[in-house]
Amino acid sequence: MHEWDLVSYKSTQRQVNITVRKAWHGWWDRLTAQERKPVFLAPDFDRWLDESDAEMEIREKKEEKNTRKKMSRREDNGLPSIKTVCLFLYNLVQFLGFSWIFVNMTVRLLIFGQDSLYDTFHTMSAVMFFCQTLAAVEVLNAAFGVVKTGVVPTFIQVVGRNFILFIIFGSLEEMHSKPVVFFVFYPWSAIEIFRYPFYMLGCFNTEWKALTWLRYTAWIPLYPLGSLAEAVAVIQSIPIFDKAQLFSLDLTKFIGTSVRFSHFLYVYLVLMVIALTVNFRHLYKQRKRRFCTKKSKSN
Repeated sequence: MHEWDLVSYKSTQRQVNITVRKAWHGWWDRLTAQERKPVFLAPDFDRWLDESDAEMEIREKKEEKNTRKKMSRREDNGLPSIKTVCLFLYNLVQFLGFSWIFVNMTVRLLIFGQDSLYDTFHTMSAVMFFCQTLAAVEVLNAAFGVVKTGVVPTFIQVVGRNFILFIIFGSLEEMHSKPVVFFVFYPWSAIEIFRYPFYMLGCFNTEWKALTWLRYTAWIPLYPLGSLAEAVAVIQSIPIFDKAQLFSLDLTKFIGTSVRFSHFLYVYLVLMVIALTVNFRHLYKQRKRRFCTKKSKSN
């Protein structure tokens, strides 16, 4: 291969993009021969990939290729696999559950106004408990490779939501009538009514462009709003936990004092910020990979 075959460029009104192919595969410690980077040289972080990102992308491409092969074989047989049917049914059940929550909350808000904010837990909690308990399946699917998604982001989302639902809301009766329950449940359900239909169509290798855009875009305002509402719920629960001494550990025999559950909640608030950063980065990469790949293919 000649040297000029390794270099290509594309000139636009705004910039010149130069693509340099490596003669040998491998990771470079730096781009230039000298250790110090030239002042005029800056990396494009929108296209930046570290080793873990590249390995994940390669693995996803291989899995996608294998999935297409399997689906083409099944199309020849005319029947979907048991795995496809189970995934479709799971996503359908979750979609129906979260749609019921979202529609009912919206209708009650329009009819009863602010009064509907105070009884959200009593009217919606049963279905939300069911959907969030069932969501534990997603962690298992990611862990065992049933679906191609990151285990850590899935685990953070499912465990984080269930902590808010079962511990913060479920264990404190005083939290049941607080309006913050509405502001937690509403973003949760709003995100899922786009996510699960997208997965349902994906089971049969089908895509609706509008739904795809909503699935990879709706989380941008909804995810931070939901996380903010979760943080407010934790803060509001701290004095209640302190008063009830619920989940506190009596260690007076060992250290001369008791460890309140509220101490853990302060730590949990810090962990929420870290988890938000991890999941936001994961979702952003998913969105970029989805739309940037399509743009490059169209070009």
